[in-house]
Amino acid sequence: MTKSKKVYVVPHSHWDREWYFTIEDSNVLLVENLDHLINVLENDPDYHGYVYDAQMSVIEEYLKIRPEQRERLQTLVAAKRIFVGPWYTQTDSLLVNKESIIRNLLYGTRMAEEMGHSLNNGYLPDIFGQNMYLPSIFEGFGIDYSILQRGIFTDQLNGDLNFIWKSPDGKQVKANNIYFGYGPGKFLSADDEYHTDRLVPLLDKLADMNESTDHLLLPAGGDQVLVRDHFPTTVKQLNEKDEKYEYILSDYETFMKETWAADGAKFDNVIEGELIASQKSRIHNTIRSQRYDLKKLNYEVENKLLYVLEPLAGIGKALGLSYPQTWLDSMWKMLFDVHAHDSIGGCNSDDTNRDIIVRLEKVDRIANGLINIVKKQVTKAIANGLGQENISVILNTNSKPFSGLVEKVLFTKQTTFDLKDVNGAPIPFELMNQEYISGGKQIVVTADGEKEVEVPGYYRSVIQARMVEVPAMGYTTLLVQEEETVVSKLTATQDTFIENELYRLSINGSNVVLENKQTKQTLENFIRFENVADAGDSYDFSPLKGDEPIYFNEAEVTKVEKGSFGQVLTVRYTTELPVAMNEEETVRSIEKAVFTVVTTFTLNAGEELLKIQHEIDNTCKDHRIRVLLSTGMKDVQHSYADQAFSVIERPVVNPYLEGWKENGFAEAPVSIYPLENFVALSDKKATFATITKGIKEYEVLPDTNELALTLFRSVGFLGRDNLEWRPGRASGINNKVVYTPDAQLQQTMTFEYAIVWAGEELNVTKLFQQTDLFRTHYATYQNQALNTFEERLERFELPLPIEKLPTSFSLFSINNEQVFLSTCKQSYEKDGLIVRLFNPTEVEQSFQLHSDLYTDITITNLYESEMEKMTGAITIAPKGYITLKLT
Repeated sequence: MTKSKKVYVVPHSHWDREWYFTIEDSNVLLVENLDHLINVLENDPDYHGYVYDAQMSVIEEYLKIRPEQRERLQTLVAAKRIFVGPWYTQTDSLLVNKESIIRNLLYGTRMAEEMGHSLNNGYLPDIFGQNMYLPSIFEGFGIDYSILQRGIFTDQLNGDLNFIWKSPDGKQVKANNIYFGYGPGKFLSADDEYHTDRLVPLLDKLADMNESTDHLLLPAGGDQVLVRDHFPTTVKQLNEKDEKYEYILSDYETFMKETWAADGAKFDNVIEGELIASQKSRIHNTIRSQRYDLKKLNYEVENKLLYVLEPLAGIGKALGLSYPQTWLDSMWKMLFDVHAHDSIGGCNSDDTNRDIIVRLEKVDRIANGLINIVKKQVTKAIANGLGQENISVILNTNSKPFSGLVEKVLFTKQTTFDLKDVNGAPIPFELMNQEYISGGKQIVVTADGEKEVEVPGYYRSVIQARMVEVPAMGYTTLLVQEEETVVSKLTATQDTFIENELYRLSINGSNVVLENKQTKQTLENFIRFENVADAGDSYDFSPLKGDEPIYFNEAEVTKVEKGSFGQVLTVRYTTELPVAMNEEETVRSIEKAVFTVVTTFTLNAGEELLKIQHEIDNTCKDHRIRVLLSTGMKDVQHSYADQAFSVIERPVVNPYLEGWKENGFAEAPVSIYPLENFVALSDKKATFATITKGIKEYEVLPDTNELALTLFRSVGFLGRDNLEWRPGRASGINNKVVYTPDAQLQQTMTFEYAIVWAGEELNVTKLFQQTDLFRTHYATYQNQALNTFEERLERFELPLPIEKLPTSFSLFSINNEQVFLSTCKQSYEKDGLIVRLFNPTEVEQSFQLHSDLYTDITITNLYESEMEKMTGAITIAPKGYITLKLT
């Protein structure tokens, strides 16, 4: 009898590295489970194969404990019976840097291929929403298919679970939506009751949703599950009893290949871009503001690695230093553990979140040490070549020359000094802060024993220097000359306003007023804060029924400082907020606590950024704090946020929001969105944008057209049942209450962002330029012997492998202001420099890359396989990117 439908049963385990358990718990269990899996597969040739969550990290962890099993494991991977890769870990794609996603796949695919095979599938079983560039990124690694669960509205599927998923640059991947998640076959059985009541109705539903194919996918696994060794027998029994469905023990690669190649298969439905729908599966849109402390630290560490350490190490290698690849491999793998979707989401036990913070701090410390070594070794060689000791080096880690303000620390014996270039021309600078530091005592060993010798004190000065044309991906040298001179200083004034060429920010009564001098627009109540109860959990914010927002916006000026380069205004906002919710968690407590926000506004001459910093000592629990920014816009319909290599347009009001409960949505499709670096509102006359440092969540308020940035959430539970915006079971572990008091964030936190308010319609080039300026692409170092504690490792002796260097240098440069650097690092094969550049605009961009060192330029894919030699102009497609290897 010929059966009409084929059911591809795919055994697998979704392996969370950490969650409500720690990574140590996971690894101990992993070794037991993988030992058993290897035995099962070797002893049962009918067991087709097993997907180990498309992760290489689990294999690496296993082999640390079981190195003797490598050959057995490699045999099974090469035979496509255990599937690993293409990921190193199952990364979140909306909370990490685009380059972290690419690097995760680079390590995952390379390591999996070394084991014998990397899964040809961009497997996304559980992450909370899909980045719009994932199809393009998968294509860049030669991955043909993607299987994903979350983020799709049912009407987008157009009657078929197979579709083409397309990125903004036009690149695409063949995809399948696992509509019932990754576990519908977890308890697969040939039992009559299970077959009749559960399995067949589920398969009938899948058949109805696959109009263009008779091939159905049944993922048969779950979280941390042990291999079901009965599956071959169960499949045989099901085939004997089921008259409609033919069951095949299979894998994701085979299913996708056979389904898309089958006679009559025509999957022409195209779904484009970001996928964050919450109809069938929960997306946890407000997880972007959970455990802000973790997300801020991750932002800082990612940026330090990508935009300082790696390009700096590339410069150092070109000059004769060793490239710290082994260190970087270790650091990236620690970061990949942080980037797993639960980990970076913050929806974990307190023990796990503490481990994540420690991991990030460890990577940060290593990065600081490696940066210091490169800076010191380069600067010492410059000083030797110049014959001058007291020099300061500015290192530009971007692909274009830099002109603008550079903040740096100088140590001098005197309070006054000059900065000059090597030709004697003065470098304008301004003193922002200066303090006297005692030199302490030095122990000197003499014939009479140890003696304490008083060391003279010195001055630590923080300055801003105005630099012009610091060489691209290179450095320039300044002379520090201590002498009696007049130094421009930032000084306190009695004013209640600050200004530069573009903006004037003032205090009117107790309100902050922002004026745009170019457009003549004024925002009378520019900034206010919103506080509401949070009755949610570590996954989702939840409004408390009957709760009314508390707004506060009365600013008290505490300090105004002005100089010729910059002006700073500091204010304090003070209010009283409920300490927590009551024990029944039905209302906020009557008891209140003083809640203070110290806010610093900074305007620099010649810059288009209004920089804002909030410092908050969180004294309350069970609440959410947002800053609401007046935008001057009317009837805003869309927002524009960066995501990977371009900008995404999103509706201010989600059209699916009305009637979401009646329509059976898993979660309210609220219009609260993630951002990578910036979000903007725009019309034909103006653009209002914020660029953030670790703030990852925003909403545009349709009634007021304000832009709301979620600063943080404060909650004490991992999961809760029946939230206002998320009905039903608790997310995560739902048969035990897991308390997370650390997630109340009873600590002091700093929040940083900048405003760009331009009198023009949306200009994505300007926003990416200002993002580069705000996050900074430079490092500085002074050759001095006064202070040995400012820089990590500064007080220790180091080898100095380079004898002399010139006073300026450029590794390479590009000549198009609309093309941006995404990464600059040593190639995986260690045989060249990888440079990735992107074009966020709507039109094709061409540029030339100039280098006195590199003679060959080759286009590679993301796997870094060489594709085409280049000479002359290089072109990047609209909203596209290109990877180059320089040798």
